[in-house]
Amino acid sequence: MKIGIITNLYPPYVRGGAEHVVVRTVEALTELYPEHEVFVISTHPRKKGVDPIRDSISTERVYRFFPRNLYYVLDDHKWPWPLRIIWHFIDAYCFCGARRVGEVLDKEKPDVVITHNLKGIGLRIPRAIQKRKIPHVHIMHDLQLLFPSGLKFFGHERDSWYASLCYLEYRRVCRMRLGKPDLIVFPSKYLHDEYSKFGFGKSAKMIVMPNPAPQMKTVQRSNRSDGDLRLLFVGQLEQHKGVKFLLQTLKDIPGDVHLIFAGEGTCAGRVEKAAAKNKHISYLGYISMDHLVNCLGMADALVVPSLCYENSPTVIYEALQAGVPVIASDIGGVGELVEDGKNGFLFTPGDSKDFLRAIECLNARRDEFFDAQDKIKETVAPYALASYTKALVEKLVDIVQNK
Repeated sequence: MKIGIITNLYPPYVRGGAEHVVVRTVEALTELYPEHEVFVISTHPRKKGVDPIRDSISTERVYRFFPRNLYYVLDDHKWPWPLRIIWHFIDAYCFCGARRVGEVLDKEKPDVVITHNLKGIGLRIPRAIQKRKIPHVHIMHDLQLLFPSGLKFFGHERDSWYASLCYLEYRRVCRMRLGKPDLIVFPSKYLHDEYSKFGFGKSAKMIVMPNPAPQMKTVQRSNRSDGDLRLLFVGQLEQHKGVKFLLQTLKDIPGDVHLIFAGEGTCAGRVEKAAAKNKHISYLGYISMDHLVNCLGMADALVVPSLCYENSPTVIYEALQAGVPVIASDIGGVGELVEDGKNGFLFTPGDSKDFLRAIECLNARRDEFFDAQDKIKETVAPYALASYTKALVEKLVDIVQNK
């Protein structure tokens, strides 16, 4: 079986956890199921010609092209909102992405195609797949087909009347562009319910299948050194991820708590300045996976203080797989991974008092959680990459055989 995978971003061009899920899937398919052939279609930020080009530096077979639009998807934060609206309009109506993807599909002739995030590569692509009568599976990762920004903020769930009208039309176009996949996969029940609420998937089979956990070389922590409670934040340093909330709450954090930031983003300068002024804050910048493993090995807990509705954050899987408890906003699909009091604590998003309560609860039980690291790892065991890949392949085979 030949499997085509289409995604707006693929390493070395990445933004968040969705890209890591795609990479894990590709690697697992090629390693565990060598009888199946896999290729990837994605983008690059520079124009290198008219036709899709083969990526000669990747071990996988990857085709990349620059989507004809105002800017590359990773550069959206550099542009004012009126131009971002135009960008979304072009992304939804331009035939460029669908045409270039169609050329690769005609060449490769896959038995089935899996699409991931399509914003920034072209929303007409599903129709190009379905027009060729190729079995199609779409995997949702966020709220991008419901909100242009992909973000929905806690406490701002009700839109103004004019925003509601704009979103209504936007969702209508996105439903039309998605067409009729043979299967839509949601990593969390929360995401499934959100899309169902707005009429997506009425003519398609929809299932919930949690994302695969990463295969990490974790180290069993044998001793916990005395000292400050070490809290680790890893990810995009953006306001919607709760970075400013953490820094603002810091003045109320007890002196025996040390907060460590790792990542990049528009709030990096603010974090760096805070670290220079406060000995209880450290900023590591971008860190590799090997460095992440070391950081998790020293952390007492991971903090995920998101102010926007999350699907199924990759970093939570990584922490739990390392046996590290998680203190997280109870928002979106986060509560489907973090069990309050068992593998971490949940708190009300943006609520400093409740966040400090969660820290105090963890601090009071940190030795208990340290001793329970094997039990914490068990909470993410059902999401093993091999199990996920096996289930995915079974569904792909079933779709191909019954198409």
